Amino acid sequence: MNSRVIAIDGPAGSGKSTTARRVAEGLGYVYIDTGAMYRAVALAVLEHKLEPTQETLDKFLPQLTIRLAVGPAGQQTYLNETNVSTAIRTPEVTALVSRIAALPNVRQYLVEMQRRMAGEGGIVMDGRDIGTNVFPDAAVKIFMIASPEQRARRRWQEMRAGGIDASYEEILTQIQERDRQDSERATDPLRKAADAHVIDTSDLNIEQQSAKVLEIVRALDG
Repeated sequence: MNSRVIAIDGPAGSGKSTTARRVAEGLGYVYIDTGAMYRAVALAVLEHKLEPTQETLDKFLPQLTIRLAVGPAGQQTYLNETNVSTAIRTPEVTALVSRIAALPNVRQYLVEMQRRMAGEGGIVMDGRDIGTNVFPDAAVKIFMIASPEQRARRRWQEMRAGGIDASYEEILTQIQERDRQDSERATDPLRKAADAHVIDTSDLNIEQQSAKVLEIVRALDG
């Protein structure tokens, strides 16, 4: 068991990224947002007007560098050393990212990168297959859920706060479609690890979500 890795999985908008960041801060661990990495690949595909296929990405992935860094505004995502933290949150990237994440070669490429980032541990990593594929031996596995409507509302509010014009109805449709794609993909689908703790965040705020995870972690530490 990797006692220095906390894996937080769940569907889009369940609150896992913000919670993972808060938990990492509370424990003095490093936070790694794997969803941002898939979004960075999707953004690169859009910018280069590429077909999102395995053959195309086989040749394209080696040209990409993805780096995560902590800044005053939180974790920042760099694609080929350009800060794309805002660009990867656009509706266009959101609409494509599930197709990108379903490609086995993309998943293999990023999972290897994620494991290297983890180093010797002391990390909180969130995504969709962290507890089932990336770190199946993680000491603590959390699976966060919430209703599609609540998740769409959160994402809509985040985008508005970030200055991105978006429709709640469109976001809800995207989330429902992403749930379907993530759950049905052949490679590393979204699913709960058998030993994961389930937290329904529908009626919880970020402080409450983070407190629940920290309680689980600290109970393990005794």
